[in-house]
Amino acid sequence: MEISSGSRWARRWLPLLPIALALVLLVWDSSAQQALRNFQFDQFQRWRPRAYAGVPVRVVDIDEQSLARLGQWPWPRTRLAELLDKLGAAGAAAVAFDMVFAEPDRTSPQAVAAMWGLTGPGRDAVLALPDHDQVFARSLERTDAVLGFAAVRQGDATAAAPGSAPTLPQQKARFVYVGEPQPGWLLSLAAALSSLPALEQAAAGNGAMSFMPDGDGVVRRVPLVLRIGDVPVASLVTEALRVAQGARNVVLTSAGHHSGLAEIHIGNLTLPTTPQGELWLHYGPPVAARHVPAWQVLAGQVPADRLAGHIVLVGSSAQGLMDLRFSPLGLIAGVDAHAQALEQVLGGQWLQRPGWARGLESLLLVLSAGLAGALALRARALRAALAGLALLAALGAGAWWAFVSFGLLLDALTPAMGVLLTYLVCSLWQHRRTEREQRWIRQAFARYVSPNRVAYLVAHPDAMALGGRRQQCSFVFTDLTGFTALMEGIDPAQAVSLLNAYLDQMVAIAFRHEGTLDRIVGDAVAIMFSAPVPQVDHRARALACALEMDAFACAYAAGLQQQGHAFGQTRIGVHCGEVIVGNFGGSTLFDYRALGDPVNTAARLESANRQLGTRICISAAMLEGNPQAPVRRVGQLLLKGKSQVLEVFEPLTADCAGRAPLSDYALAFAALQREEPQALELFARLALAWPQDPLVLLHQRRLSRGERGDRIVLDEK
Repeated sequence: MEISSGSRWARRWLPLLPIALALVLLVWDSSAQQALRNFQFDQFQRWRPRAYAGVPVRVVDIDEQSLARLGQWPWPRTRLAELLDKLGAAGAAAVAFDMVFAEPDRTSPQAVAAMWGLTGPGRDAVLALPDHDQVFARSLERTDAVLGFAAVRQGDATAAAPGSAPTLPQQKARFVYVGEPQPGWLLSLAAALSSLPALEQAAAGNGAMSFMPDGDGVVRRVPLVLRIGDVPVASLVTEALRVAQGARNVVLTSAGHHSGLAEIHIGNLTLPTTPQGELWLHYGPPVAARHVPAWQVLAGQVPADRLAGHIVLVGSSAQGLMDLRFSPLGLIAGVDAHAQALEQVLGGQWLQRPGWARGLESLLLVLSAGLAGALALRARALRAALAGLALLAALGAGAWWAFVSFGLLLDALTPAMGVLLTYLVCSLWQHRRTEREQRWIRQAFARYVSPNRVAYLVAHPDAMALGGRRQQCSFVFTDLTGFTALMEGIDPAQAVSLLNAYLDQMVAIAFRHEGTLDRIVGDAVAIMFSAPVPQVDHRARALACALEMDAFACAYAAGLQQQGHAFGQTRIGVHCGEVIVGNFGGSTLFDYRALGDPVNTAARLESANRQLGTRICISAAMLEGNPQAPVRRVGQLLLKGKSQVLEVFEPLTADCAGRAPLSDYALAFAALQREEPQALELFARLALAWPQDPLVLLHQRRLSRGERGDRIVLDEK
């Protein structure tokens, strides 16, 4: 079957359609794709969490045990001042509080005197005590300390503590731009819920504690710089790093024209960031060495070398304080996310999704999906499927290698979706095209073989194996007389056209009776019944087929004779018997046919018509399946080369006008069988009345030559 131009176009351009759709999805970056991509990144972290390195970062944890020993939260600011002083005395490089002190201490003497309603000397004595916030402020001044403020997102500016209003935090860091300033790329906040002004003023740094989790609530990135309006503000991590180094500036380096940030410089440190100024977190498992309980610091039970030179984060892992976050590895305290970010920075263990990642993923999508589509359209199904799986495995393995070896976050799922989508579309189209071609081939093949044979092979492909089986079958053989003379009398092309029309109808008649086309040799046709599909009524089908063929052939020849073309007469032989049916031949050629004496006998009966003068000869075996068929006896034929006679009959067709009455013929034939002398007289009388009856003339000639009985010896094949 020739491939149409539409099919060629589809095979060339069809893979581009799903690839284009996948590229649109890649650019659009829907929430579903983000969720899939995050799932992949999280899974990579679960398989390969960041190994803990002993970098100088500690968490002073206000844990459950500290609350049990020292009392519920909030603690008095004097206790926090004591904690801060001990950390400073231990040589901490910077102390960052992962908490906000937005309200005055309710345990301060002034607050207690007002709450208790003290008067007189008692009130004066209480008011003479130092204010707790002032005590804490003096401790902040003595130590390189960083306070936190709560960033309020757009639309949540009123989500502040009772009695306070969101304000712009005091700026401790100075921001310097390298390249084009691009504050519009930074994550935007509506306002900030800051600590008390006196505390902010006393602290060396002031940073945002807030995280920006993804839609599923998982914290995967820590912002290093944010903005309130057009004003950049530092995060708690950034301020802790700046204060620990004694630096003043935070340098924001642009990634290019309108491309966001590329990196942030803090003192001697350079931090690669997302365009929005975030740091990707590579989480590690919980490590006991990272945490120091707050009660142990206050009790003086922590060796100074565990804190000296360290960035110390003060926060809480107590579940009652609700500072918990989702990470790819499970629930963690918010302060631990800050600590792990600091560990990554000081350890130089980066996790990045570079700006060129989308471009590389797009290129991989186009190449891999295009290859998958081409394979689906051109390769065998199993080979294409295995190649598609190999492509998916290569994408996943490449992303994993980039993660493990270089700390790169490359999306393998979106290109994989493109591969699957392209493979699915192209496979469906190829399947549809293959089905269409198979239908065409089946229909075309059926014109050469037979519909029932094709249907049987489709349903039973094992029948294509070499070999055969014994089966009772019926056979119809036809041959056309005088076609050679016709070829000599008219244009050969016209003769071939007439023959093709004749054969087309003869085969169509056979197919209507569900016969199997055995072969066409020139103008001869061989049909078999009950193979490959067994047919209980195969003898009735064969006889009905032969009679319809005879009626068509007579009408076709008569029509051509009226046009001046002597088309010739069709002779038909019908016989049945047990044969071997199956595929015969070698490894390169199949020949489905029946082998056995009944096949040869049917062909010999067709040839016997020429000597008998009849058009159709059927054997006695055929009559067993057609007991009501109107026939008349021909005789006991001894075919050339045979040792046993075969009883043969002539069916009475519709055009019996030139035949002797059946009763008269039967009476004369009975006398012939009994070898009675009056048999010659009876046939002679019939010959005078019916000079066109071939069997009457045959037996008259035989009897005239002195032959006796109904045994007819044929000396020709």
